[in-house]
Amino acid sequence: MKALIVGTGGVGESMAQIAKRRDPKGELFEELVMSDADAARAAAVSARLGDDKRFPSAQVDARDPKAVAALARAEGVDIVCNLCPVSMNVTLMEAALEAGTHYLDTGMSPSVYDPPSARRKPGDPLPKPVKLIGDDQFALSDRFSAADKLALISFGVEPGMADFYARYAADHLFDEVDEMGVRDGDNLAIPGFEGVAFAFSPWTTIEECTAPGLVWEADKGFFPVEAFSEPEEFTMPGDVGRVISANVEHDEVVCMGRNADKLKGIKRATFKYALDPAFMEAIHTLQWLNLDDPNPIRIGDVMVAPRDVVAAAAPDPRDLGTRLVGQCSTGLWVKGRYGGLERQIYLYQLSDAEECVARYGTPIITAQTAFTPVIVLEMLATGKLAGYRDNPTSGTRVAEEFCADPFVALMPDYGFPGGVMEMDSEFRRAGERSGITALASA
Repeated sequence: MKALIVGTGGVGESMAQIAKRRDPKGELFEELVMSDADAARAAAVSARLGDDKRFPSAQVDARDPKAVAALARAEGVDIVCNLCPVSMNVTLMEAALEAGTHYLDTGMSPSVYDPPSARRKPGDPLPKPVKLIGDDQFALSDRFSAADKLALISFGVEPGMADFYARYAADHLFDEVDEMGVRDGDNLAIPGFEGVAFAFSPWTTIEECTAPGLVWEADKGFFPVEAFSEPEEFTMPGDVGRVISANVEHDEVVCMGRNADKLKGIKRATFKYALDPAFMEAIHTLQWLNLDDPNPIRIGDVMVAPRDVVAAAAPDPRDLGTRLVGQCSTGLWVKGRYGGLERQIYLYQLSDAEECVARYGTPIITAQTAFTPVIVLEMLATGKLAGYRDNPTSGTRVAEEFCADPFVALMPDYGFPGGVMEMDSEFRRAGERSGITALASA
């Protein structure tokens, strides 16, 4: 497997570090080309990986699909992996089509609202959706099918792992599914740090926190809700404990709603995560000052997007991320019935910040995001993805469309084991009652 990594920020570097640890001899991941608009950054990542033949660096502008395609052809790669902001998704899909390769990213193209969400202030009426997240990418599905190539979109942790969990739960753990909801929380902190810190891409974080939340229901379809509405208490595993999470627009809702036929009659899909109140206050300040706007404005003789200025000026998540302590839980809450009994479970992945830095040299958020695409590359290379157990072989696809068993089986091998938390339900209580009976009759 040869891959072109476009974007050598935190997730791009984490992918390479995880691939190197998984396959130190390069027998599976033969070459990962580390490319970036910033040649020095790409070269620095290649140097940290310690093998410039297996992890060569290259300079390329992700905004130029022909240049990306030319680099992909010159390196003879099998897949273009997009680790750039989601605004680059369609451009890099075009590059993969021109190069004749597969394509992968970790998050969908942005939604479009009328009026634009970037011009909406807290408390304004909800805008009308013109395009859902991912619409522009699903529109290219026929072209990828015609080329007999896969466009694998939203294959990070959330989205990505959580979507594999949705398919796994439907295939193995439920007879009927009422609701699937991604729930994300942490107890991460930076000792001695004061102020507002982005743990992930500032551009993407601002997009997620300012757009309306998104919900899917079987009888209503997709519909927007107020961002961070419907707060609820949820108890996470490990040291994370109790968090308050609320609605956010996220890919998983689209992925699950579009694939309800594969999810045992699912009736509702949501995404909620927990953010510190001080962080949300800072986001609202950006909104009031129009600093969340991704559209360029003129400042003197220069055109610049306010959001790009914020992203460039904010403390670098890669630098702050290595100082984080604590744990992060990412996962999927599923409600339904099994064996005639009501059941609720939380399928999760729990990671420790200091362990991620020690193992990969990269922050927890980027490491958690990066392990899924590397597993997917392994699945693609070993025949466990395209065509496996009636999996699709081409087109724009999300994780729910693939058998999740190989992915779940590989998670421990990558150092990111999954877990299942059986929550209070008829099923759990029946199991607890039968447990003592089984012991008595033994």
